[in-house]
Amino acid sequence: MTLANLPPLVTVFGGSGFIGRHIVGALAKRGYRIRVAVRRPDLAGFLQPLGNVGQISFVQANLRYRNSVDRAVEGADFVINCVGVLFETGRNTFDAVQEFGARAVAEAARASGAKLIHISAIGADANSDSSYARTKGRAEAAIFSIKKDAVIFRPSIVFGPEDGFFNKFAEMARLSPVLPLIGGGKTKLQPVYVEDVAEAVARAIEGKAAGGAIYELGGPEVLTFRECLQVMLKITARKNRLVSIPFSIASLIGSVASLVPFIKPPITADQVRLLKRDNIVSTKAEADGHTLKALGVTPTMLASVLPSYLVHYRPHGQYTGSGKAA
Repeated sequence: MTLANLPPLVTVFGGSGFIGRHIVGALAKRGYRIRVAVRRPDLAGFLQPLGNVGQISFVQANLRYRNSVDRAVEGADFVINCVGVLFETGRNTFDAVQEFGARAVAEAARASGAKLIHISAIGADANSDSSYARTKGRAEAAIFSIKKDAVIFRPSIVFGPEDGFFNKFAEMARLSPVLPLIGGGKTKLQPVYVEDVAEAVARAIEGKAAGGAIYELGGPEVLTFRECLQVMLKITARKNRLVSIPFSIASLIGSVASLVPFIKPPITADQVRLLKRDNIVSTKAEADGHTLKALGVTPTMLASVLPSYLVHYRPHGQYTGSGKAA
């Protein structure tokens, strides 16, 4: 195969993360050459079996260091940025990773002539009181000022085998008799399957998404925070009590938890601020046709996926309620 006949090269920043690894898998199935740009390439080897020999390569890159970003993008036809942080640790702040980092990727993509796809989040707003949402919103504005034909995807809560939402609360249910309902658990969520997000990205690379547009990705069900926990408890066969916690108390708990070094906080004050707003696909996105369905992707139901990876949180694993001995 000559160089001119090689499949397109896609650089995926954050390709070893939760969403990134599924994007890598979706692209590998389509035959693209994939360059996974991560801070620790030595820890990303598990992605290798997703492709053929030589199809997936790795490069060290840190969005805080511009030279590494340029090196990772060099020669790429497409660039995907799915790097994000849910809470700040050390130098990996929201500003550094989600705003400065996203701008660096966009500038590198422009310099190399590559098409850009960026993973943001529903609720991104440059004027938000949440640092997470604010930096996501500022990043979107910066990206469009640099790459007017970029495609931005805003998923709602993403679920899948390695997710940080249902797994986190299922683990909490295993350790504690009660589960917290922040703000009474009334916040509306629209959980979207990680494979559907990956498929949307792959279709964008195929040219099926409009350039210069923002797509909002949500699943087929709109559930409250309380309902999400109830679904999880039913699947895991547990009967934990759900206790409402006012936003003010939850924010205080989050602030204190964030001060404990070397421990991942169960929730932060910034995440509490996010929970004050519904996390669902907007009526504007629906009207504009900027959704999963508009891309030809049928959203996956929670019930068809959650049991496959929450089963080990049941009191007796897969044998719970079966009447069979382990």
